[in-house]
Amino acid sequence: MKQTVKLLSVALIAGAITLGGYKLIEDKQETVVLTTPETTSFIPTTFTTGLTETNIDFVEAAEKTVNAVVHVKNTMISRQPSNLMEYYFGGGEPRAVEGAGSGVIITPDGYIVTNNHVIANAAQLEVTLNDNKTYSAELIGTDAKTDIALIKIDPDEKLPFVPFGDSNELRIGEWVLAVGNPFNLTSTVTAGIVSAKARDLNEFDANPQSFIQTDAAVNRGNSGGALVNIRGELVGINTAITSETGSYVGYSFAVPSNNARKIIEDIMEYGDVQRGILGIQGRNLNSNIAEQLGINETEGVIVGGVENGSGADKSGIREGDIIQGLDGYKVGKFSDLTGYLGSKRPNDVVDVTVIRNGRKKVIPVTLVKLETYELEQIGLELRNANREDLSRFGVNGGVKVSRALTRDMQKYDLGGILITKINDQSVDNIDDVKRIMSRISGNDDIKLTFINRDGELNSFIFR
Repeated sequence: MKQTVKLLSVALIAGAITLGGYKLIEDKQETVVLTTPETTSFIPTTFTTGLTETNIDFVEAAEKTVNAVVHVKNTMISRQPSNLMEYYFGGGEPRAVEGAGSGVIITPDGYIVTNNHVIANAAQLEVTLNDNKTYSAELIGTDAKTDIALIKIDPDEKLPFVPFGDSNELRIGEWVLAVGNPFNLTSTVTAGIVSAKARDLNEFDANPQSFIQTDAAVNRGNSGGALVNIRGELVGINTAITSETGSYVGYSFAVPSNNARKIIEDIMEYGDVQRGILGIQGRNLNSNIAEQLGINETEGVIVGGVENGSGADKSGIREGDIIQGLDGYKVGKFSDLTGYLGSKRPNDVVDVTVIRNGRKKVIPVTLVKLETYELEQIGLELRNANREDLSRFGVNGGVKVSRALTRDMQKYDLGGILITKINDQSVDNIDDVKRIMSRISGNDDIKLTFINRDGELNSFIFR
């Protein structure tokens, strides 16, 4: 019995010592935690090299940009039908409808970049600066495909502007600021990080997009505003959000500054956008496709076809090649490729890194000009036919259907056909198409005469 009591006493004493020691250690840990707000020595970034940018004050970047971001007001004239006759046959009392967005001053003499959808169908454009000065604006040019527009005001003095940064050098996780005028609240600055690059919001579209994705708060009215890095350099034009409510819920998207800069330079120099292409058809590589093809690569763009006479054709790129880089930048998916090429022009030379038969090769490719025309009334994109197309079909002229623009037209599988006449007028090139279509009103029938991929002559009438 005494032995049992003695063992029990020892156990109780040992337990008390253990509990007391644990409590002492716990108290010391709490003391360390409580003192961390009073000293900078416990901030995680001080222990990790290369991450000191997380301590950078955003004030300087905001001050550099907030005065160069403007409020853009778009006044449109709309006719609202008041009876059935006006509803079916057009007409109605005209009334002014206003829309608003943002813009970024890029030169001290008043050139401003914004979104195409901010100024679309404008009868009048008005720009208000951060100091409340208001100017009438002139539309210089637009590019609907990338949703970029260039407008101009004539200021009384030199204006603050935002210098361009290199969007190709953006890194995932890098801090960025979104500057704009959401909900008509002028000079609003929000912060976030780069969440993704080369994001394509239209996964099944034949014309992939390439956005910078961030978690900086962007709402209605931010469209056309600036996305800047911590140095106050323009790295993107805020364009879209993904939302079920119409308001910001976590992610926003910006056109990369390299693409926007190239577009506005083209508009200023040429009057339209000069697009350079490799001349390939391709698709994203993934593990399923890699297994089907018996290859080990799971990232990149696999070449499904090469256009005759294109830069890719002349340089020796082949069907089955896997493109994994452009000028040293990684290509993991098709939007990486189109995003980078969106900053290039015809006749630029691009070093294309391909994997062929398991071996890596770098092939210089001279980009060719993409000459297309959107036949909006029907929903087709056309391009000039090359000599190989004309020779194969045995004709002297025509334009080729490059893709369908609407889901309705996609079901007819018209890609690759050669249109030789529109409304019985011969078509040799895109200029002929523009000339003929300029004389056709919105209610007229359109007759297309074309040669299908089997060389058979057909006609369609679109009403």
